[in-house]
Amino acid sequence: MMGVFVALAMALQANPAPAGNAENGRELYLKYSCYSCHLYNGQGSSNGPRLIPLPMTITRFTAFIRNPGRMPPYTERVLTDAQLVDLFAYIKSLPQSPSPKDIPLLTRIINESKPAR
Repeated sequence: MMGVFVALAMALQANPAPAGNAENGRELYLKYSCYSCHLYNGQGSSNGPRLIPLPMTITRFTAFIRNPGRMPPYTERVLTDAQLVDLFAYIKSLPQSPSPKDIPLLTRIINESKPAR
């Protein structure tokens, strides 16, 4: 089992994700109105799923954008592979949500709602 992890780690180091331009990706995110479904912070809405944390590689992300199912497909005529790398870099640059335990008001509400012992 350990050998599988070592092989995976070596493969990831040998094929690092391409570096994109997050600022250009931000411009694309706005230009193509990704925010209308995924919101400006990537948290998602009833119209589009949460994007952060993005649990995909650039290869899987590109394949999904090209043939997504629920959202319109963005072919290479609309977004080039280089632009998708930039968009991927932007989404990866979005800050993650805090852990629920790190939100004082939420922690207080949870603790107050627990039955007394």
